[in-house]
Amino acid sequence: MNILSFLRDKLLLYLLHLSCMMALAVFLRATGYSADGRLLVLICWFLVLCIWTVCEYHRRKRYFSRMEAVLAQIDQRFLLGELMPFSDRLEDRLYREMIRQSNRSVIEKIHAAEEQKNDYRAYIEGWVHEIKAPITSIALMCENHKSEVTRSISRENGKIENYVDRTLYYARSDEVYKDYIIEETNLADVAAEVVARNKYYFIQDGVQAEIDCPDDVCTDRKWIAFILNQILQNSLKYRRETGAMIRIYTQRRARGVCLAVEDNGIGIRQEEIPRIFEKNFTGTNGRIHGRSTGMGLYLCAKLCGKLGIGIGAESQEHVGTKIMLEFPAGTFHMR
Repeated sequence: MNILSFLRDKLLLYLLHLSCMMALAVFLRATGYSADGRLLVLICWFLVLCIWTVCEYHRRKRYFSRMEAVLAQIDQRFLLGELMPFSDRLEDRLYREMIRQSNRSVIEKIHAAEEQKNDYRAYIEGWVHEIKAPITSIALMCENHKSEVTRSISRENGKIENYVDRTLYYARSDEVYKDYIIEETNLADVAAEVVARNKYYFIQDGVQAEIDCPDDVCTDRKWIAFILNQILQNSLKYRRETGAMIRIYTQRRARGVCLAVEDNGIGIRQEEIPRIFEKNFTGTNGRIHGRSTGMGLYLCAKLCGKLGIGIGAESQEHVGTKIMLEFPAGTFHMR
């Protein structure tokens, strides 16, 4: 609030004062007051009005400054009505009460939305745990009765399991902190675990895997394994027809340690690279091959943001793609 806006707001009041001053001057003249007496009375009135204006302006400015400070300090700004500073002005108290009533409605709707979200997440988690049982049974049966048919079944079963895991982690992605355990994690072990989980894809598609991860990091093993699996699935999906290879390795940098998944697949167009982490973005390759949902890398980027891990990509069409996870300094050490 500045002085000009304050004066414009009080314009009607000042016009009323001006009218009263003119009427008083006419009255004093009619009653025989001298010109000097009339001028002195009007000057006194004007000075009192000026003093009141300055005091009222600074008082209102302090009030709104306190309100702006409160607003800047709270994350949930719909709570402003509950935290507004007290004012002895009736107008301010009425505004505060109206804001509080409006905010109560917003808060009730937020609570209802949160309850619906929690119910939906609980349903998804329950559904995932129920469907995991038959998926595991199918995997065991295929492992115990190996043949070309069971290998194909196991491969498709693995796809279903990956989609189910993606659904579960997406449902939990907004509240990672509730299921997050920081521990010393050996990246080589995590990479080997993820590669083993996708062994049928590597064998049937003739893809070679190379792991060189001498670094340990302090992070959540489960979430990193999921992120790495999503990246690896993308590399397998968009592999080259012959001589396909995927390298998983770490590099130490000034800002931390970088875990990279590099392939020699079909690559990504340069103009599409900035968008690959966007939700539902499938890109040219996804539309041509019809095998993309646009959720895998989006979910990886979202989870990395929650875990404090940087994520980036480099790619050249028909040459290959490299996805990089950067763990900040202080979270890793050499074995």
